[in-house]
Amino acid sequence: MNPYLAGNFAPVAEEVTAADLVVTGSLPKELNGRYLRNGPNPLGGADAAGYHWFTGTGMVHGLRLREGKAEWYRNRFVGSDSVAQALGRPITGPNWSGGANGPNTNVAGFAGRTWAVVEAGGTPVELTYELETVARNDFFGTLPGAFTAHPKLDPTTGELHAVAYAPGRWMGHVQYIVVGKDGRVCRTVDIPMGPSMVHDMSLTEKYAVVYDLPVTLDMKMAQAGVRFPFSWNPDYGARVGFLPREGTAQDMIWIEIPLCYAYHPMNAYDRADGSVVIDICAFDSMFDGDRNGPLGDSPPRLERWEFNIAARRSSVTVIDKTPQDFPRHAGSAGTREYRYGYAVGFSTHPAGATFKHDLVTGARTHFDYGPGRGAGEAVFVPRETRAAEDDGWLLAFTHDFGGGSSSFVVLDAQDVARGPVAEVQLPQRVPFGFHGNWVSDTSVPPGGA
Repeated sequence: MNPYLAGNFAPVAEEVTAADLVVTGSLPKELNGRYLRNGPNPLGGADAAGYHWFTGTGMVHGLRLREGKAEWYRNRFVGSDSVAQALGRPITGPNWSGGANGPNTNVAGFAGRTWAVVEAGGTPVELTYELETVARNDFFGTLPGAFTAHPKLDPTTGELHAVAYAPGRWMGHVQYIVVGKDGRVCRTVDIPMGPSMVHDMSLTEKYAVVYDLPVTLDMKMAQAGVRFPFSWNPDYGARVGFLPREGTAQDMIWIEIPLCYAYHPMNAYDRADGSVVIDICAFDSMFDGDRNGPLGDSPPRLERWEFNIAARRSSVTVIDKTPQDFPRHAGSAGTREYRYGYAVGFSTHPAGATFKHDLVTGARTHFDYGPGRGAGEAVFVPRETRAAEDDGWLLAFTHDFGGGSSSFVVLDAQDVARGPVAEVQLPQRVPFGFHGNWVSDTSVPPGGA
């Protein structure tokens, strides 16, 4: 049995709407908006042997909070050709451009809209406030091709920065993309690069950071029809690229690092001496022993990568060897030196204890949800009267590893070890998934875009 189709990896069949959910504890009344999370939910009985966790069609789960109440929970498939065919739905919207699966990796609010996104060639799909599919939206006709699942928001300018790739269509380069506050692409740079899997990027005040790591397109797998044809390729090497934010491809600075693979940086920033610091969760290898997902090879650890840009040198320090991934930080601390980061402790499941790191003292605190249970990615939301970087809330879905119940929790980011200050039992199980965000009602108006 494919482990990525069993237990709490297994998909749910129904789209559910439930109102006035029961709250244990007290939801902060200042949390007015939606907690959204995307993830794979294969339709129609996936081929067990060939199914890769990254390829299931997208399903967004959402919870709306208002004035201390959990007003509704909804889960909806992200519209795609496969969803339309399987569920007997019409192709939606005037800008529909096909696509086998709906974006399954991330969901966020930006420019007054709600967007579901995926890496490796997919166009964003716009959703309504209630999570129904509107249409594929290529940033109103300004996106030249692919986008990414992990754009970075500059907290100073309000722009989105992204590094996108499209294996099989963009062979030989990736593209750096800047999207303005109006939701329209305002800058692109094509960067020559090999066929590596580029899951994420980093952003500092000076640089867009590109990860060129040794998981690469495997042509034998692609020619055999494998839907996710990437594998570990240690001969490729590992390097990190630094593109000055106003520079061209000729200005790229490449610096080699020890062999590893990393999906998710916690944060990155420039130092006054011109060096760059990246905190990141790194694996020794990826898609070497496990070809169906990311959990069967080496466990990830939290590292600090430091780069002397002038000398083209790098150094690596392990911050915490405990298995963990899905790192986050306060949005206001993006691109600059910061103190606190958050992560998920896990190894055989992509959920576990919620970690808080003090990157100044080196201390780590955590909350463990008990045997057989864990939380996914924790999203930081600042308190309205925030007095410190960590003065806010952590929001997450919790999961029963065996496929039982799920809940939504709110933790005090300044006292993670205390456990949830509020918990909402959800009306159905939420499978393990990937990424999401808090979308305040002040950024996306209720009732639609």
